[in-house]
Amino acid sequence: MNDVRKFSFLIFLYLILSSCEEKSNSIFNGNLIFEINDRMQTRLQWTASDVNRFVDFNSSDYLIMDDESKYDLFVLSKKKETVISDSIGKGVVYSFTGDTVLNNGKLTKILTITKYQDFPDMLLTRTSYINNTGRALFVKEIKNNNYEIIEGSDSPKFWSFQGESSSERADWILPVNGQFYQRNYMGMNNSDYGGGIPVTCLWRSDIGIAIGHVSKHPELVSLPVEKKNDSGNVTIAIEIAYDDAKKLLPGDTISSLLNFVQLYEGDCFRPLRRYSEFMQKSGIVMPESEPAAFESMWCSWGYERTATFEEILGTLPKVKELGIKWATVDDGYQIAEGDWELDTKRFPGGDREMEDLVSRMKQYGLKIQLWWAPLAADSSTKLLEENPEILMRSKNGNPYDITWWDSYYISPLDQVTINQTKELLHRFLSKYDFDGLKLDGQHLNAVHPDYSNAHHPNDPERSARELPNYFKLIYEESRKIDSHAVIQNCPCGCCMSYYNMPYCNQVVASDPLHSLQIRQKGYVYRALIPNTAYFGDHVELSDNGNDFATAFGIGAVLGTKFTYPRNNPNVKADYLLTPEKEKEWKKWFSLYNKKLLSTGTYLGGLYDIGFFKPEAHVIEKEGKMYYAFYADEWSGEIELRGLKKDRVYTVVEYTTDEKKSYPLNGSNPVIKPTFKTNYLIEVY
Repeated sequence: MNDVRKFSFLIFLYLILSSCEEKSNSIFNGNLIFEINDRMQTRLQWTASDVNRFVDFNSSDYLIMDDESKYDLFVLSKKKETVISDSIGKGVVYSFTGDTVLNNGKLTKILTITKYQDFPDMLLTRTSYINNTGRALFVKEIKNNNYEIIEGSDSPKFWSFQGESSSERADWILPVNGQFYQRNYMGMNNSDYGGGIPVTCLWRSDIGIAIGHVSKHPELVSLPVEKKNDSGNVTIAIEIAYDDAKKLLPGDTISSLLNFVQLYEGDCFRPLRRYSEFMQKSGIVMPESEPAAFESMWCSWGYERTATFEEILGTLPKVKELGIKWATVDDGYQIAEGDWELDTKRFPGGDREMEDLVSRMKQYGLKIQLWWAPLAADSSTKLLEENPEILMRSKNGNPYDITWWDSYYISPLDQVTINQTKELLHRFLSKYDFDGLKLDGQHLNAVHPDYSNAHHPNDPERSARELPNYFKLIYEESRKIDSHAVIQNCPCGCCMSYYNMPYCNQVVASDPLHSLQIRQKGYVYRALIPNTAYFGDHVELSDNGNDFATAFGIGAVLGTKFTYPRNNPNVKADYLLTPEKEKEWKKWFSLYNKKLLSTGTYLGGLYDIGFFKPEAHVIEKEGKMYYAFYADEWSGEIELRGLKKDRVYTVVEYTTDEKKSYPLNGSNPVIKPTFKTNYLIEVY
């Protein structure tokens, strides 16, 4: 549709809508129409294709007071339009003002909508409320971007991306079925789980909506998703809830965060990519990965904390033989979490012995990584005995637990923590000569408000807001010491905080519960940070402990924690590399080194990660297309999307022993495979 016809269509649609509804004001951006009526209720429309009812007029932004009263209807009285040009680009700011009458005055609402030319289908929103009464008001909650999404005709009705982190370690991408509620709180949800990606995506097969905030630091907000049994519809919102009601004196103003709303076709890939592009223009820039971050990895964690040097060094010949490029010294070398000096029982020779271990490991031509759990300190450590003030504390004065390490949180802002961190980085990367660091633990993703008198008692949330600066310190200091250092951030089981992503050059599946999570996490990371290496974690954590095809097919870095030639007798798990397993390991690591799909371009959005079956992923590299399909069982047609119609292609089943190939016409790119678990092909 040319521009003139499209404009005419939009005007026609607007006139039709206006004739059917009460008077409204409309903002157009791309295919998105945002409407606000005389009661300051809003509605969203989509013009790109035939879409059934999606969002009706409702009160999308309102206040809830301490007595549970809700101020959601305001009489629109004034509107203003301003052209802008800033670091994001050229745009327009629309301001709508209205009032609701109270007993002794009125409450004024100002809704500001910003659109940018470079971000079609997306609008920024902020609401402010001015107390124009003669008494104080007590605000319990600010609610924004509150939309009820009308159900579609598919089953399930909706798929979603929800960026919460909690001890459930739930899937990031999931259907919304039956009675459903997820709070998606971006603060701490358990003692050592919190943070995440402040975006919710909800989509039907024909249309989707994404909401979130665009602050430059973490915020303690919720993005709840709710579906009740008596309705097929789903509600989403952004909420700021106060533990103690916020006192709003006469003349005072209270405002929401700067939020966004976006409509789109397809799944969550495009809105997540658009969100990240906006954030990077705002100043949160993601780094390019170090080339070494895309190389395969072996970890000593198969031997767990009691690994001996003999076991580690004895495994390395097999690591090298398999073509693996990295080896990790994992947990167990230290006296305790917090006291990071070497355990003399394991290192009777002190630092010189660690230096010798690293040197001997490098003789195999490997790069060497060291495990580390910053911000954790055991209660009995010398660090806390000498510096008790570095502990983060709750309102009642107790330290916060880190359950897995049986440790406490230490403040990321305390100077003692910062000084120790710098000293450790120089010891690890310079003195010991490690090539990279594995920062590990779910506690890394977020921290609690800190009520310690030693830190910032008048601003307890400062620790949560400024946590990313701690990882910035680690990343920048490490790269000063070694300009090629690989810094992996592994927040175990968490949906990684978006604000920590700029300060590492390798992210990880971080203890996936099953293969689907490896693929889902990779999908999200490829949307948000396409140039950062994604490590699929140890294959032993995938389905059946050997699902290499999952990480390989989505372009993740391969990893393993096998033991060889025997298991550690102190460890119950069996990670022994048997002759049968060795054949499989050798096949996949050889293929990985040959193809290096992790350095290709991931083509998200060609298939819907929820509604399309079988699950599909596509990578383009060096003129070839690599398709990966996953299902318990499949027999039927699959369209190979992304090919050109005027070309003839060759399809190769390159991961099978037979390497079967067949021709394919781009004008009818349909194949009919039969497979179990996975089907990986190369098309050229």
